[in-house]
Amino acid sequence: GEMTELINIAAMAFVGLIVGSFMNVVVYRLPIMIEHRHSETWNIAWPPSHCPHCQHRLSVRNTIPLFSWLWQRGRCQACAQPISWRYPLTELACSCVFALSAAFVSSISDAIAIMTLFWFIFALAQIDLRTYLLPDVLTQPLLWLGLLYHSVYDREMLPDALYGAVAGYLTLWLVWWGCKILAGKEGIGLGDAKLLAAMGAWCGWPALPPILLAASLLGIVWWLILRLTRRTSIPLIAFGPWLGLAGWLIFSAQSSGVIGY
Repeated sequence: GEMTELINIAAMAFVGLIVGSFMNVVVYRLPIMIEHRHSETWNIAWPPSHCPHCQHRLSVRNTIPLFSWLWQRGRCQACAQPISWRYPLTELACSCVFALSAAFVSSISDAIAIMTLFWFIFALAQIDLRTYLLPDVLTQPLLWLGLLYHSVYDREMLPDALYGAVAGYLTLWLVWWGCKILAGKEGIGLGDAKLLAAMGAWCGWPALPPILLAASLLGIVWWLILRLTRRTSIPLIAFGPWLGLAGWLIFSAQSSGVIGY
């Protein structure tokens, strides 16, 4: 009944807060782990959660998703430095997407796929915007998960997904080599090629042209926003967030039956 549906939506909203909190950990720690790849002092679990300003170790109640940020009024209890809005907004975004997926996507497998894809894309987008990195430890599992999803739940689309993974990588790999040969520099990162391969695995090869078009348009809009709002020189534009967002929107539309390819 309606009550059961509301309970399911509320439960998924809560799960979204939890996985959003874990995403904050991954986004903060993964670039540090890559930078200190030969060190054993940094991993996902160690050192324990702490304030980035004063290194004060957080208690369990200080790490409750969203509510701890509101309880502390957005400041560290030890040094009173402000805690970034990015942390609660990440948790809130995951919670909203999980709740909306549970509410509007009729198939449980499709809803879980949309949530999973969103988690990876949002984590990659935040890392790429901050560090211009798209770590293999996220892009490669994302590709395999796309192929596995179609092999289990949508076998008719598996060939399209396989060709999509290959074509997605080759497309931007050729762009990478073209820039290197013609301009003598890398115009795009190979991480973007791996991400487009993952999008091809999830959405199929026919979706690659609209993904690239939508990502390019989103990137141009982002560049214009930066141009209008910044007085300083505009930094390099990360392409990964827009590739991921375009792919996630198209996959969500496919799963909802809005588009057919």
